[in-house]
Amino acid sequence: MTKFSISELDTVLYHRPESLEDYPFHFCPGCGHGIVFRLIAEIVDELNIKERAVCVACVGCSVNSYHYFNFDGLESAHGRAPAVATAIKRCHPHLVPFTYQGDGDLAAIGTAEIVHACARGENITTIFVNNAVYGMTGGQMAPTTLVGMYSTSTPGGRKPSLSGYPIRVCEMLSTLDGTAYVARVSVHNPAAVRKTKQAIKLAFRTQLANLGMSLVEVLSPCPVNWRLEPVKALEWLVKHMLPQYPLGEFKVIEAVAALKKGDRLCTKK
Repeated sequence: MTKFSISELDTVLYHRPESLEDYPFHFCPGCGHGIVFRLIAEIVDELNIKERAVCVACVGCSVNSYHYFNFDGLESAHGRAPAVATAIKRCHPHLVPFTYQGDGDLAAIGTAEIVHACARGENITTIFVNNAVYGMTGGQMAPTTLVGMYSTSTPGGRKPSLSGYPIRVCEMLSTLDGTAYVARVSVHNPAAVRKTKQAIKLAFRTQLANLGMSLVEVLSPCPVNWRLEPVKALEWLVKHMLPQYPLGEFKVIEAVAALKKGDRLCTKK
């Protein structure tokens, strides 16, 4: 048997980001929100914007976001986070406000808010977590619920003849002139999580460069409301959500592309 000294075993592989509070995790087992919170905190630290960042949360599973972040945060009315973030940015341009919203919030009651924030080209950032249901209120159908998907309000599965079709938020918002960066990512495996961090970081850098509205949609599992075990929920996401909501960058204006190109050049060196 190989013996190791305490010093050899006592190797720190990961530190909690300074921007992430030591707060009891209250989300359901297998929920993706914790991953996204950690990524945001890491990015805030890496960009050195902790003293300027402001999280604007909404009603929904994101409602307690500000408890997890070690920087300023507040709660807006349901769906109104883009309006609140707009006010913060216009009154205090040096701050870095971002909204953290779910699909029931952003794509339903808050549709007008996000559409017009994008149309105006507000210099804010939105992190949009899509798990295809109203998570906090009991798993009802959301605008992003898939056709045929069961929910507490569609016990027979979503029917287009009754409820219409799912809304593809990224595809819709990328058509507006005010958006500078729009991407859809996921947290279904480690490789996807790394790409998610890259996209969210670029979204924040878009705001820091005053280039306009940036939005990152994150596909995330909701095991409890999907009635699946956590691992099965990840498999379901890949099998059913990815075909409906393909991953990728839907809009990257030239100035944002230049930011990415600069990163690649630095990496090559």
